[in-house]
Amino acid sequence: MTSPATFLLVTCQVGAEGALKAEVGRRWSDFRLAYSRPGFVTFKLPPRRPLDEDFEFGCAFARAWSFSLGKVTGDNAASLADEAWQIAATAQRPFDALHVWQRDTFTPGFHHFEPGPTPVADEVRAALLAARPSALAAVGAASSSVSTPPDGERENRDALVPRDAAIFDCVVVEPLEWWLGWHGGRSIASRLPGGMRRAELPPHAVSRAYLKMQEALFWSRLPLRSGDVCMELGCSPGGAAQALLDRGAMVIGVDPALVDPVVSAHPNFRQLRRRGKEVRRAELRDVRFLFADMNVAPNYTLDTVEALVTHEKVQVEGLVLTLKLIDWELADQLDAQLDRIRGWGFYDIHARQLQHNRQEICVAALRRPTTRKRLARVARLKRR
Repeated sequence: MTSPATFLLVTCQVGAEGALKAEVGRRWSDFRLAYSRPGFVTFKLPPRRPLDEDFEFGCAFARAWSFSLGKVTGDNAASLADEAWQIAATAQRPFDALHVWQRDTFTPGFHHFEPGPTPVADEVRAALLAARPSALAAVGAASSSVSTPPDGERENRDALVPRDAAIFDCVVVEPLEWWLGWHGGRSIASRLPGGMRRAELPPHAVSRAYLKMQEALFWSRLPLRSGDVCMELGCSPGGAAQALLDRGAMVIGVDPALVDPVVSAHPNFRQLRRRGKEVRRAELRDVRFLFADMNVAPNYTLDTVEALVTHEKVQVEGLVLTLKLIDWELADQLDAQLDRIRGWGFYDIHARQLQHNRQEICVAALRRPTTRKRLARVARLKRR
Protein backbone atom coordinates (compact mmCIF):
# COMPACT_ATOMS: atom_id res chain seq x y z
CA MET A 1 0.00 0.00 0.00
CA THR A 2 1.30 3.47 -0.89
CA SER A 3 1.83 6.05 1.83
CA PRO A 4 -0.46 9.11 1.70
CA ALA A 5 1.07 12.24 0.23
CA THR A 6 2.18 14.87 2.72
CA PHE A 7 2.67 17.85 0.37
CA LEU A 8 0.90 19.30 -2.64
CA LEU A 9 2.80 21.04 -5.48
CA VAL A 10 0.93 23.84 -7.28
CA THR A 11 1.90 26.04 -10.21
CA CYS A 12 0.19 29.32 -11.03
CA GLN A 13 0.65 32.56 -12.91
CA VAL A 14 3.47 34.76 -11.61
CA GLY A 15 1.74 37.40 -9.49
CA ALA A 16 -1.21 35.17 -8.59
CA GLU A 17 0.48 33.46 -5.63
CA GLY A 18 -1.35 35.62 -3.07
CA ALA A 19 -4.72 34.96 -4.70
CA LEU A 20 -3.95 31.22 -4.79
CA LYS A 21 -2.96 31.12 -1.11
CA ALA A 22 -6.09 33.00 -0.10
CA GLU A 23 -8.28 30.70 -2.19
CA VAL A 24 -6.69 27.61 -0.65
CA GLY A 25 -7.27 29.12 2.80
CA ARG A 26 -10.99 29.48 2.03
CA ARG A 27 -11.42 26.12 0.33
CA TRP A 28 -8.95 23.94 2.24
CA SER A 29 -8.47 25.62 5.60
CA ASP A 30 -6.36 22.78 7.01
CA PHE A 31 -3.72 22.99 4.25
CA ARG A 32 -0.61 24.84 5.41
CA LEU A 33 1.70 26.92 3.22
CA ALA A 34 5.10 25.23 3.01
CA TYR A 35 7.21 26.86 0.27
CA SER A 36 6.66 29.63 -2.24
CA ARG A 37 8.46 30.89 -5.33
CA PRO A 38 7.04 33.05 -8.14
CA GLY A 39 4.67 30.76 -10.01
CA PHE A 40 5.22 27.80 -7.66
CA VAL A 41 3.68 27.12 -4.23
CA THR A 42 3.64 24.01 -2.03
CA PHE A 43 1.23 23.15 0.77
CA LYS A 44 1.58 20.70 3.67
CA LEU A 45 -1.42 18.40 3.78
CA PRO A 46 -3.27 17.60 7.01
CA PRO A 47 -1.76 14.44 8.59
CA ARG A 48 -5.03 13.29 10.13
CA ARG A 49 -7.05 13.52 6.92
CA PRO A 50 -5.21 11.85 4.04
CA LEU A 51 -6.60 12.77 0.64
CA ASP A 52 -8.25 10.21 -1.59
CA GLU A 53 -6.53 9.34 -4.86
CA ASP A 54 -9.46 10.84 -6.78
CA PHE A 55 -8.97 14.20 -5.01
CA GLU A 56 -9.60 17.28 -7.15
CA PHE A 57 -7.98 20.53 -6.01
CA GLY A 58 -10.63 22.76 -7.57
CA CYS A 59 -8.85 26.12 -7.13
CA ALA A 60 -9.31 28.65 -9.92
CA PHE A 61 -5.84 30.18 -9.54
CA ALA A 62 -4.06 26.80 -9.66
CA ARG A 63 -2.94 26.06 -13.20
CA ALA A 64 -1.71 22.57 -12.23
CA TRP A 65 -1.18 20.55 -9.06
CA SER A 66 0.51 17.32 -8.03
CA PHE A 67 0.92 15.08 -4.98
CA SER A 68 4.56 15.60 -4.05
CA LEU A 69 7.14 12.80 -4.21
CA GLY A 70 10.12 15.04 -3.45
CA LYS A 71 12.70 16.97 -5.46
CA VAL A 72 16.03 16.41 -7.13
CA THR A 73 18.89 18.85 -7.64
CA GLY A 74 22.34 18.41 -9.11
CA ASP A 75 24.87 19.35 -11.75
CA ASN A 76 23.47 17.70 -14.87
CA ALA A 77 20.17 16.56 -16.30
CA ALA A 78 21.23 12.93 -16.85
CA SER A 79 21.96 12.29 -13.16
CA LEU A 80 18.78 14.10 -12.13
CA ALA A 81 16.76 11.94 -14.49
CA ASP A 82 18.19 8.73 -13.00
CA GLU A 83 17.38 9.94 -9.49
CA ALA A 84 13.90 11.06 -10.56
CA TRP A 85 13.01 7.55 -11.76
CA GLN A 86 14.27 6.07 -8.50
CA ILE A 87 11.90 8.40 -6.65
CA ALA A 88 9.08 7.50 -9.04
CA ALA A 89 9.53 3.84 -8.06
CA THR A 90 8.88 4.74 -4.41
CA ALA A 91 5.34 5.79 -5.36
CA GLN A 92 4.58 2.08 -5.93
CA ARG A 93 2.03 2.75 -8.62
CA PRO A 94 1.90 2.07 -12.37
CA PHE A 95 2.25 5.34 -14.26
CA ASP A 96 0.59 5.78 -17.64
CA ALA A 97 2.07 9.11 -18.73
CA LEU A 98 4.78 11.67 -18.05
CA HIS A 99 4.10 15.38 -17.66
CA VAL A 100 6.98 17.86 -17.58
CA TRP A 101 6.50 21.61 -17.36
CA GLN A 102 8.40 24.66 -16.22
CA ARG A 103 7.07 27.19 -13.74
CA ASP A 104 6.38 30.59 -15.26
CA THR A 105 9.45 32.80 -15.28
CA PHE A 106 7.68 36.13 -15.76
CA THR A 107 4.30 37.79 -15.52
CA PRO A 108 2.30 37.31 -18.77
CA GLY A 109 3.09 40.12 -21.18
CA PHE A 110 6.44 41.03 -19.57
CA HIS A 111 8.83 41.41 -22.52
CA HIS A 112 6.22 39.51 -24.59
CA PHE A 113 6.37 36.47 -22.29
CA GLU A 114 3.52 33.99 -22.85
CA PRO A 115 3.08 31.01 -20.48
CA GLY A 116 3.20 27.61 -22.12
CA PRO A 117 5.45 24.65 -22.88
CA THR A 118 9.11 25.71 -22.96
CA PRO A 119 12.36 24.46 -24.54
CA VAL A 120 13.72 23.86 -21.04
CA ALA A 121 10.78 21.56 -20.22
CA ASP A 122 11.25 19.76 -23.54
CA GLU A 123 14.92 19.14 -22.70
CA VAL A 124 14.07 17.82 -19.24
CA ARG A 125 11.42 15.54 -20.72
CA ALA A 126 13.95 14.21 -23.24
CA ALA A 127 16.43 13.50 -20.42
CA LEU A 128 13.76 11.66 -18.43
CA LEU A 129 12.70 9.55 -21.40
CA ALA A 130 16.31 8.68 -22.17
CA ALA A 131 16.84 7.48 -18.58
CA ARG A 132 13.49 5.69 -18.32
CA PRO A 133 13.83 2.16 -16.90
CA SER A 134 12.75 -0.63 -19.21
CA ALA A 135 10.01 -1.59 -16.76
CA LEU A 136 8.49 1.85 -17.29
CA ALA A 137 8.81 1.92 -21.08
CA ALA A 138 5.12 2.77 -21.52
CA VAL A 139 5.40 5.94 -19.40
CA GLY A 140 5.62 8.93 -21.70
CA ALA A 141 4.17 7.13 -24.69
CA ALA A 142 0.95 9.12 -24.28
CA SER A 143 0.99 12.56 -25.84
CA SER A 144 2.42 15.25 -23.60
CA SER A 145 1.02 18.23 -25.45
CA VAL A 146 -1.81 19.42 -27.63
CA SER A 147 -0.93 21.26 -30.80
CA THR A 148 -3.07 23.97 -32.29
CA PRO A 149 -5.26 22.55 -35.09
CA PRO A 150 -5.72 24.23 -38.45
CA ASP A 151 -8.22 27.11 -38.43
CA GLY A 152 -11.79 26.00 -38.08
CA GLU A 153 -11.02 22.41 -37.05
CA ARG A 154 -12.07 20.95 -33.72
CA GLU A 155 -9.28 20.31 -31.23
CA ASN A 156 -7.89 16.79 -31.35
CA ARG A 157 -9.22 15.31 -28.12
CA ASP A 158 -7.16 12.17 -28.64
CA ALA A 159 -4.03 14.27 -28.02
CA LEU A 160 -4.94 14.45 -24.32
CA VAL A 161 -3.68 11.67 -22.11
CA PRO A 162 -6.47 9.17 -21.36
CA ARG A 163 -8.97 10.13 -18.70
CA ASP A 164 -8.04 8.79 -15.24
CA ALA A 165 -4.46 8.10 -16.35
CA ALA A 166 -1.90 8.00 -13.53
CA ILE A 167 0.59 10.72 -14.45
CA PHE A 168 4.17 11.10 -13.20
CA ASP A 169 4.92 14.83 -12.87
CA CYS A 170 8.13 16.80 -13.08
CA VAL A 171 7.90 20.53 -12.33
CA VAL A 172 11.01 22.37 -13.47
CA VAL A 173 11.42 25.06 -10.81
CA GLU A 174 14.96 25.73 -12.02
CA PRO A 175 16.75 24.01 -14.93
CA LEU A 176 18.57 21.72 -12.46
CA GLU A 177 15.95 21.74 -9.69
CA TRP A 178 13.04 19.42 -10.40
CA TRP A 179 10.10 18.79 -8.10
CA LEU A 180 8.42 15.44 -8.64
CA GLY A 181 4.88 14.24 -8.02
CA TRP A 182 1.88 12.50 -9.51
CA HIS A 183 -1.80 13.12 -10.17
CA GLY A 184 -4.76 11.50 -11.86
CA GLY A 185 -5.89 12.91 -15.20
CA ARG A 186 -9.56 13.72 -14.75
CA SER A 187 -10.29 17.27 -15.80
CA ILE A 188 -9.31 18.68 -19.19
CA ALA A 189 -6.58 20.82 -17.65
CA SER A 190 -5.14 17.94 -15.60
CA ARG A 191 -4.58 15.91 -18.77
CA LEU A 192 -2.17 18.53 -20.15
CA PRO A 193 1.37 19.12 -18.81
CA GLY A 194 1.06 22.00 -16.38
CA GLY A 195 -2.49 22.56 -17.60
CA MET A 196 -1.09 24.30 -20.69
CA ARG A 197 -1.34 23.80 -24.44
CA ARG A 198 1.11 24.47 -27.23
CA ALA A 199 -0.43 27.35 -29.13
CA GLU A 200 0.79 30.00 -31.53
CA LEU A 201 -1.05 33.08 -32.66
CA PRO A 202 -2.26 32.43 -36.23
CA PRO A 203 -0.90 34.90 -38.82
CA HIS A 204 -4.38 36.25 -39.54
CA ALA A 205 -5.25 36.93 -35.85
CA VAL A 206 -5.60 40.63 -35.07
CA SER A 207 -4.87 40.29 -31.32
CA ARG A 208 -3.79 37.79 -28.65
CA ALA A 209 -7.44 37.62 -27.55
CA TYR A 210 -7.66 34.93 -30.26
CA LEU A 211 -5.54 32.61 -28.10
CA LYS A 212 -7.53 33.45 -24.99
CA MET A 213 -10.84 32.60 -26.68
CA GLN A 214 -9.41 29.46 -28.25
CA GLU A 215 -8.24 28.26 -24.85
CA ALA A 216 -11.54 29.18 -23.18
CA LEU A 217 -13.46 27.10 -25.72
CA PHE A 218 -11.09 24.16 -25.32
CA TRP A 219 -11.10 24.25 -21.51
CA SER A 220 -14.82 24.89 -21.01
CA ARG A 221 -15.97 22.34 -23.62
CA LEU A 222 -18.78 24.76 -24.46
CA PRO A 223 -21.11 22.89 -26.86
CA LEU A 224 -20.57 25.41 -29.64
CA ARG A 225 -21.75 24.26 -33.06
CA SER A 226 -21.15 25.69 -36.49
CA GLY A 227 -23.90 28.21 -37.21
CA ASP A 228 -24.54 29.10 -33.55
CA VAL A 229 -25.12 32.80 -32.91
CA CYS A 230 -22.75 34.30 -30.34
CA MET A 231 -22.56 37.78 -28.88
CA GLU A 232 -19.34 39.21 -27.51
CA LEU A 233 -19.40 42.23 -25.21
CA GLY A 234 -16.14 44.19 -25.50
CA CYS A 235 -15.13 42.77 -28.87
CA SER A 236 -12.58 45.33 -30.15
CA PRO A 237 -10.14 44.82 -31.84
CA GLY A 238 -11.67 41.45 -32.73
CA GLY A 239 -9.23 38.64 -31.94
CA ALA A 240 -11.71 36.68 -29.81
CA ALA A 241 -14.43 37.13 -32.41
CA GLN A 242 -12.04 35.69 -35.01
CA ALA A 243 -11.60 32.53 -32.92
CA LEU A 244 -15.39 32.12 -32.82
CA LEU A 245 -15.71 32.80 -36.54
CA ASP A 246 -13.04 30.20 -37.26
CA ARG A 247 -15.22 27.70 -35.38
CA GLY A 248 -18.11 28.49 -37.73
CA ALA A 249 -20.07 30.75 -35.38
CA MET A 250 -22.16 33.77 -36.36
CA VAL A 251 -20.81 36.62 -34.21
CA ILE A 252 -22.41 39.85 -33.02
CA GLY A 253 -19.69 42.08 -31.59
CA VAL A 254 -20.54 44.83 -29.12
CA ASP A 255 -18.10 47.67 -28.56
CA PRO A 256 -18.07 51.46 -29.10
CA ALA A 257 -14.63 51.10 -30.71
CA LEU A 258 -14.25 49.77 -34.23
CA VAL A 259 -12.86 46.30 -34.80
CA ASP A 260 -10.05 45.52 -37.21
CA PRO A 261 -11.13 45.68 -40.87
CA VAL A 262 -10.18 42.01 -41.31
CA VAL A 263 -12.87 41.12 -38.77
CA SER A 264 -15.52 43.62 -39.86
CA ALA A 265 -15.27 42.28 -43.43
CA HIS A 266 -16.11 38.73 -42.40
CA PRO A 267 -19.56 37.76 -43.74
CA ASN A 268 -20.57 36.14 -40.43
CA PHE A 269 -19.70 39.16 -38.28
CA ARG A 270 -21.65 42.29 -37.50
CA GLN A 271 -20.96 44.96 -34.93
CA LEU A 272 -23.16 46.97 -32.59
CA ARG A 273 -21.18 50.10 -31.82
CA ARG A 274 -22.40 50.67 -28.28
CA ARG A 275 -21.65 49.70 -24.71
CA GLY A 276 -22.81 46.42 -23.26
CA LYS A 277 -25.39 48.12 -21.06
CA GLU A 278 -26.94 49.68 -24.17
CA VAL A 279 -27.72 46.34 -25.83
CA ARG A 280 -31.45 45.80 -26.31
CA ARG A 281 -32.87 42.46 -25.21
CA ALA A 282 -34.40 41.93 -28.63
CA GLU A 283 -30.88 41.90 -30.10
CA LEU A 284 -30.20 38.67 -28.19
CA ARG A 285 -33.21 36.88 -29.65
CA ASP A 286 -31.14 34.31 -31.58
CA VAL A 287 -28.02 34.36 -29.39
CA ARG A 288 -27.08 30.97 -27.94
CA PHE A 289 -23.84 31.91 -26.18
CA LEU A 290 -22.82 35.21 -24.60
CA PHE A 291 -19.17 36.18 -24.16
CA ALA A 292 -17.84 39.20 -22.28
CA ASP A 293 -14.31 40.57 -22.02
CA MET A 294 -14.65 44.20 -20.99
CA ASN A 295 -11.87 46.25 -19.43
CA VAL A 296 -13.95 47.14 -16.37
CA ALA A 297 -14.34 45.94 -12.77
CA PRO A 298 -15.95 42.49 -12.34
CA ASN A 299 -19.17 43.83 -10.83
CA TYR A 300 -19.72 46.09 -13.85
CA THR A 301 -19.37 43.08 -16.16
CA LEU A 302 -21.75 41.04 -14.00
CA ASP A 303 -24.29 43.87 -13.81
CA THR A 304 -24.27 44.16 -17.59
CA VAL A 305 -24.63 40.44 -18.19
CA GLU A 306 -27.28 39.97 -15.51
CA ALA A 307 -29.52 42.63 -17.04
CA LEU A 308 -29.45 40.71 -20.31
CA VAL A 309 -29.62 37.02 -19.40
CA THR A 310 -32.30 37.25 -16.69
CA HIS A 311 -34.84 38.79 -19.04
CA GLU A 312 -37.67 36.36 -19.81
CA LYS A 313 -37.29 36.71 -23.58
CA VAL A 314 -33.55 36.05 -23.67
CA GLN A 315 -32.67 32.43 -24.45
CA VAL A 316 -28.89 32.48 -23.84
CA GLU A 317 -27.74 28.95 -22.93
CA GLY A 318 -24.12 29.52 -21.96
CA LEU A 319 -21.69 32.18 -20.77
CA VAL A 320 -17.95 32.69 -21.00
CA LEU A 321 -16.97 35.75 -18.97
CA THR A 322 -13.58 37.32 -18.38
CA LEU A 323 -13.50 39.08 -14.99
CA LYS A 324 -10.73 41.65 -14.78
CA LEU A 325 -8.89 41.72 -11.45
CA ILE A 326 -7.97 45.39 -11.52
CA ASP A 327 -6.69 44.80 -7.98
CA TRP A 328 -5.63 41.32 -6.82
CA GLU A 329 -7.81 41.77 -3.72
CA LEU A 330 -10.84 41.43 -6.01
CA ALA A 331 -9.94 37.73 -6.26
CA ASP A 332 -11.41 37.30 -2.77
CA GLN A 333 -14.87 38.02 -4.24
CA LEU A 334 -14.78 35.16 -6.73
CA ASP A 335 -16.91 32.72 -4.72
CA ALA A 336 -19.62 35.36 -4.25
CA GLN A 337 -19.51 36.18 -7.96
CA LEU A 338 -19.96 32.52 -8.90
CA ASP A 339 -22.92 32.31 -6.52
CA ARG A 340 -24.39 35.34 -8.24
CA ILE A 341 -24.12 33.68 -11.65
CA ARG A 342 -25.67 30.53 -10.21
CA GLY A 343 -28.58 32.67 -9.05
CA TRP A 344 -29.32 33.58 -12.67
CA GLY A 345 -30.20 29.93 -13.32
CA PHE A 346 -26.82 28.74 -14.60
CA TYR A 347 -25.15 25.53 -13.51
CA ASP A 348 -21.97 23.61 -14.32
CA ILE A 349 -20.06 26.78 -13.41
CA HIS A 350 -16.28 26.68 -13.61
CA ALA A 351 -13.65 29.34 -13.03
CA ARG A 352 -10.02 29.18 -14.10
CA GLN A 353 -7.14 31.55 -14.63
CA LEU A 354 -6.30 30.51 -18.15
CA GLN A 355 -2.81 30.14 -19.53
CA HIS A 356 -3.49 33.18 -21.77
CA ASN A 357 -5.28 35.23 -19.12
CA ARG A 358 -3.38 38.05 -17.55
CA GLN A 359 -4.61 39.63 -14.29
CA GLU A 360 -8.09 38.17 -14.82
CA ILE A 361 -10.16 35.02 -14.46
CA CYS A 362 -12.34 33.11 -16.92
CA VAL A 363 -15.80 31.85 -15.88
CA ALA A 364 -17.83 29.41 -17.99
CA ALA A 365 -21.44 28.45 -17.22
CA LEU A 366 -24.40 26.67 -18.79
CA ARG A 367 -28.06 27.28 -18.04
CA ARG A 368 -30.37 24.50 -16.89
CA PRO A 369 -32.91 23.72 -19.62
CA THR A 370 -35.84 24.26 -17.26
CA THR A 371 -34.66 27.63 -15.98
CA ARG A 372 -36.09 29.70 -18.84
CA LYS A 373 -39.55 28.32 -18.14
CA ARG A 374 -39.17 29.11 -14.43
CA LEU A 375 -38.07 32.68 -15.18
CA ALA A 376 -41.00 33.15 -17.54
CA ARG A 377 -43.39 31.88 -14.87
CA VAL A 378 -41.90 34.25 -12.27
CA ALA A 379 -42.25 37.15 -14.71
CA ARG A 380 -45.91 36.27 -15.35
CA LEU A 381 -46.62 36.16 -11.62
CA LYS A 382 -45.02 39.59 -11.17
CA ARG A 383 -47.30 41.06 -13.84
CA ARG A 384 -50.45 39.87 -12.06
